[in-house]
Parts: sequence; C-alpha cells; structure tokens
Amino acid sequence: MKIGEKVHIDYKNDKIIVEKIHTANPALQRAEQLRSQKIDGMGESKLVGTIPIFLMKQWCDDMGIKWNDIEARKEVVKKKILSGEFDKLRVWKGTY
Repeated sequence: MKIGEKVHIDYKNDKIIVEKIHTANPALQRAEQLRSQKIDGMGESKLVGTIPIFLMKQWCDDMGIKWNDIEARKEVVKKKILSGEFDKLRVWKGTY
C-alpha cells in the first residue's frame, strides 16, 4: 500500500526524482489472519502467500523481468517466497 511520496530535485542532472513510499503491513496482517484461521486453500489448491503489488513490481524490476512475462513472474515468486526472507507473507508453509 502506498503511503506517501517524496520529491527530490537533482539540479546537477536536471531531473525530478519521485520516491514512492510503501508499507506491506496490510499484506502482513492478512497473511497472519489467514494463518491463524488455518485458511490456506481448498483441497489440492494452496494459498502460498499474499504479496503486495509494489513488492512484486520490485522483484520483477530487480530480476529484469517484464511485467507481462507470467511464467517468469511465477518463478520469481517461487524463488522469493521459498527463500525464507519473506516468510511473514506466507500462508501455507509447504513447498511446491
């Protein structure tokens, strides 16, 4: 969730830089609620986690993946979510 912006003026390079500030708290709270209620999917379909859109965009940018490359995005999500670094966003703790 976007919570603000900071605007910087780079006079040296004649650029305006807009820094967007986000929080993942709503996604973290949602994941915690789903875990505590043991809601992790239906049958064989599992809800692995909840990822804020700004974080997904950052992951794609960091990996050099285009937003419309669905298969590559799936691999990025799998790698990041199973790494343990984003464990608080996970709902289902299994592997896939």
